[in-house]
Amino acid sequence: MLLASSVAITNRVLAPVDIAIIAVYFLIIFGIGFYFAKKGRNSEEYFLAGRNIGWFAIGASLFVSNISTEHFIGLAGSGASSGLAAGNFEWEACLMLLLLGWVFVPFYLRSNVFTMPEFLERRFNRNCANYLATISVIAYIFTKISVHLYAAAIVLQRVVSWNQWTVAIVLLVATGIYTIAGGLAAVIYTDLVQTIILLLGALALTLIGLDKVGGFAGLRAAIPDSYFHMFRPMSDSEFPWTGIVFGAPILGLWYWCTDQVIVQRVLSARDEGHAKAGTIFAGFLKVLPVFLLVVPGLIAFALYPELFTKVNGQVTNGNIAFPSLIVNLLPTGIVGLMIAALLAALMGAMSSVFNSASTMITLDFYKKVRPAASEAQLVLFGRIATGGMVVLGLLWVPFIERLSTQLWIYLQSVQAYISPPIAVCFIFGILWPRINGEGALTSLLVGFVLGAGRFIMEVLDKTAHYQSGFVRELVDVNFLHYSIFMFVVCTAVLIAVSMMFPAPERKKLAGLTFATVDDKIETVTVNAPHLTRETPRERKMNIAFSLLLIATITVLWIHFR
Repeated sequence: MLLASSVAITNRVLAPVDIAIIAVYFLIIFGIGFYFAKKGRNSEEYFLAGRNIGWFAIGASLFVSNISTEHFIGLAGSGASSGLAAGNFEWEACLMLLLLGWVFVPFYLRSNVFTMPEFLERRFNRNCANYLATISVIAYIFTKISVHLYAAAIVLQRVVSWNQWTVAIVLLVATGIYTIAGGLAAVIYTDLVQTIILLLGALALTLIGLDKVGGFAGLRAAIPDSYFHMFRPMSDSEFPWTGIVFGAPILGLWYWCTDQVIVQRVLSARDEGHAKAGTIFAGFLKVLPVFLLVVPGLIAFALYPELFTKVNGQVTNGNIAFPSLIVNLLPTGIVGLMIAALLAALMGAMSSVFNSASTMITLDFYKKVRPAASEAQLVLFGRIATGGMVVLGLLWVPFIERLSTQLWIYLQSVQAYISPPIAVCFIFGILWPRINGEGALTSLLVGFVLGAGRFIMEVLDKTAHYQSGFVRELVDVNFLHYSIFMFVVCTAVLIAVSMMFPAPERKKLAGLTFATVDDKIETVTVNAPHLTRETPRERKMNIAFSLLLIATITVLWIHFR
């Protein structure tokens, strides 16, 4: 079968039906946003949706908060460059979501916190909370806002020739309008709509692509067999199996179990049973991106190999994979659906970032400076807080390509330098009451130095091109292996420094560690609805579906090993 033909990425002209589909999408999203804007707003309603969200909405919001345009571009690009291996992060996320629901959620809900820095403050001290809030906001700029906008610009500029800065400004304003107006409730319920649109668009593209390439059999015949293996040799420069097995879970634990954008969704749950069920539902949704986002990258590489540039056998422009499929495969109408799906992914993820960032900036900084601020003042400040982040995110976009030709690797590598110290403090914080604030803060600072040092060296290497010496060796270490090194060092520092200072008082750890989980928490309102435990029926259902999810992931890994 002759799969390749002379093709090029030429811009599409949107037909009236495509424009109509995009217009309907915007009407629905703005309608939901302004519906919630009309409701009464206090800080709990605005930042945590009144803690009254059910499991289905939580699961959908977790999924859309995570999936954005960088997944469409980055996962498809990594698929075209190196095959299915990038999908390991998606399937490991399923297990991390179970860890969130079964291990971390009970502590978060029972401590009645609004933010992750607030939880860290109660467990350790204020300095640790300041570090987490600050590093989270910085991470949102480097790994979320700027990446979302850059990925959207790649698609829309290549597909419909929209100017990237015009796209960025319009989407920022549109997303900001309904996020600022409606708060977390608007974000979560628009995410329900966006989940459906996102999945429909990705599914349509995958099915059309598979039909064009001759099904899975044709796809396997057209590209190297190595593309279909999830686990690579330890010497692999991108996704070594050692990094996937031992390093990627560190990133996953930080992102899925301690990051404000994700955890804020489960904090909005009406009770513990719904929070846990929401994480399980999101886990099942995370099975899909490998087939709906990575596989299209393989399809693009099979259909249009002449579009991809290779250096030493490695594809260097994989990010064109997804736009190539949209331009060359999709018929009128489906193009509009696909663009609506991309906009849904971008706006869903960005609205989640905006709301979570404003929550931390307002409650972890502004409220500490002005503890007497009224509810109206807190909400107003939360609505204003995202402007600076938007500007900084836009300023960082031009630098992304300097770090990696694969957007997905860039995203994961930056997270690998941020996550280890935070993951260490949360894990040992709930497992071991002996760990104290002095040890936690020292571990966080040591981890920051190690991560920032590696990140800066990578940036400088793009222009200085270090040929030998310590810097060359440091930059050449795979980012997943480096995250393992950071995790080990931060753990050693945490334990050693903690042992040099007195243990925390037990009464201050009530509800915050496994050893003190049932101790009375004086700061929590006893009748708070979200503190309701699972019913026996809910627990049985949650156990059954958790086991089914684990079995599903295990079977998939065995098949694609």
